[in-house]
Amino acid sequence: MKQNREKTVIKTSIISIIANIVLSIFKAFVGFLSNSIAIISDAVNNLSDAMSSTITIVGTKLAGKAPDKKHPYGYGRIEYLTSLLISGIVLYAGLTAFIESVKKIISPEVADYSTITLVVLVAGILVKFALGIFVKKTGKKVNSDSLVASGQDAFNDAILSISVLVSAIVYLLFNISLEAYVGALLSVIIIKSGIGLLKEAIDNMLGIRIESNLSRDIKKEILNEKQVKGVFDLVLNDYGPDKYLGSVHIEVEDTLSVSEIDKISRSITKNISEKFGVILHTIGIYSINTQDKEIVDIRKDIKKIVFSFKGVLQMHGFYVDTKEKIMNFDIILDFSIKEREKLYQEIYDKVQEKYKDYKLNITLDVDVSD
Repeated sequence: MKQNREKTVIKTSIISIIANIVLSIFKAFVGFLSNSIAIISDAVNNLSDAMSSTITIVGTKLAGKAPDKKHPYGYGRIEYLTSLLISGIVLYAGLTAFIESVKKIISPEVADYSTITLVVLVAGILVKFALGIFVKKTGKKVNSDSLVASGQDAFNDAILSISVLVSAIVYLLFNISLEAYVGALLSVIIIKSGIGLLKEAIDNMLGIRIESNLSRDIKKEILNEKQVKGVFDLVLNDYGPDKYLGSVHIEVEDTLSVSEIDKISRSITKNISEKFGVILHTIGIYSINTQDKEIVDIRKDIKKIVFSFKGVLQMHGFYVDTKEKIMNFDIILDFSIKEREKLYQEIYDKVQEKYKDYKLNITLDVDVSD
C-alpha cells in the first residue's frame, strides 16, 4: 500500500514536471520574442512548478526510507522540509517576476503579439486545466495533500494564463498595453501562494491540531468497546503524511480486573491500527467510582462547580480515594482564556472550599483534539 502510494505520487509528479517544462520553454521563447513580461512571468511560474514537483519526488523517496536506530519513527517528516524548500522557490520566482514587471512599468516596452503567441497561450491554458484535473484526482485517490495542492495550483495557473491571454487580446483590439501590469499581478499571486506554502510547512513542522474528522472517528471507534465509558486526551504525533503515533485515555469502571483492562487495551490498539493506520502506543486508564453512591453524588456536585466558570470545556478522569481522602480530575480550558492559571486557581479554591477534608489533584489539561 505504502509502495503503491509512493509510485503513484512519483509517476504523477513526473508527468507534471514534463508538462510544466514543455510549457515553460514554449512560453519563455514566445515571451522573449514578443517582449512580453507577463508571458515570461507565466513561464517562470511553470518552471517553479516543475522544480517543486522534482523536489516532491526527492522528498517522497527520502521520506519512504525505512526506520533505523537513529530515526526509529522513520523519515516521513522530510516531506515537510521539502515543502519548506518548495515555498522558498515559489517566493523567489514571484519576487523575481515582480521586480521585472515593475521595471517594465517604469520603462514601458511595446509587446508584439503574434498568432503563435496566442496559440501557445491557449494551448497552455488547456494543458494546465487537464493537468489540474488529473493531478488533483490522483491526489485524492492516494490521499496525498501535496498532489491535491499541485492540482489546485495547476487550475490557478490556467486562470492566470487566461489573464495574460486577455491582456494580449486587449492590446490587439484597442492598442492598450496591460502586460506589465498583468505581469505584476501574476507575481503578487505567485508570492501569495509561496507565503501560503511556507506557512503550511512551518505549521506542520511545529505541530498542529489533529483533523476534527479523524479525531472524532477514532474516539467513536474506541467508544464501540462496550466497557469504555469515555475517551479523552487523544494525542497524535505526526511523523509524516498519514503516519501517526499517539496516546489516549479511556474511562472504565473501577470493578474491572487488570486482565480485563489489558484485553480492552489490546483490542483498541488493534482496531485503530487496522482502520486508521494510527498506532496508539499508550492507553491510559481513568477509573470511575461505581460502588459508592456518595462519590457518584460528589462527582455531580464537583462537575456543577467546575462548569459554573466560563471557559471550561471539559472535566474528566474523576476519581476519589475515600480512604486516603484524595480527589483527582482533569479540566480543559478554552484557548481563548488568557489568564488560564488564574482561572485554574479559582476553580481549585472553590472546590477546596467545599471539600476541605480532601487533597485535590486537579490537572490543567490541553485540548489538542476536537
